[in-house]
Amino acid sequence: MEDLGLKVDLSGQVALVTGASQGLGRAMAIALAASGAHVVAVARNAAKLQETMDAISAAGGQGEIRPCDVSQREAVDALIESVAEQHGKLSILVNNAGITRDTLLPSMSDDQWDDVINTNLRGAFLFTRAASRFMMRARYGRIINIASVSGLIGNAGQCNYSASKAGLIGMTRSLSKELGKRNVTVNAVAPGFIESDMTKALGPALLDEVKKRIPAARIGKPEEVAACVLFLASRAAGYVTGQVLTVDGGMIA
Repeated sequence: MEDLGLKVDLSGQVALVTGASQGLGRAMAIALAASGAHVVAVARNAAKLQETMDAISAAGGQGEIRPCDVSQREAVDALIESVAEQHGKLSILVNNAGITRDTLLPSMSDDQWDDVINTNLRGAFLFTRAASRFMMRARYGRIINIASVSGLIGNAGQCNYSASKAGLIGMTRSLSKELGKRNVTVNAVAPGFIESDMTKALGPALLDEVKKRIPAARIGKPEEVAACVLFLASRAAGYVTGQVLTVDGGMIA
């Protein structure tokens, strides 16, 4: 993972990251751990989660894996309760878990709609509801929802995904008004095209076309999104809440 030079001290804090088994979630988990947080890495795939934790440990960080289906209320509630009881706190929550089931709306099945909404939006709701109770009691917390530029401008073939990410943005803004007095901030990060297995699958020709739409003339790096999460997770961001930080190289400016 590239070191972008951003220095944030999260020593003594407990950070939970959903969707931490790969891609952006893995980069965020590694960055949070490198900044001193004890990272609770959550996803369905235990083997891939362990790869994330191995990378954290190799870099001198600390954490643990907690396999979980983010759409299942009882499992989420039990996980949050266990983490808070074991560590005595939950300082940072990053709702990153997300999937796509792309197709044009007239052809979209109920399952394609429900799978995306349940993982991307319901999952964030469940984790946030459970975690916010502990943060409110502690009068400190950082909640960061990973949205997407698709939730801001839409994208053909992604009505389900765009709706889930737009929902995250609406939840972010509403919840920031509910939790502000308890010193709990709630913000969203909306990435554009970021290096991943998904963008690689587009192929060189399509990626070249994508880059032409981006003023920065390149695809973003996972570490650049993780750096934004680090700032929002820090004490320095205590007066930043209800905001959507777009990380897209100027694509939708």
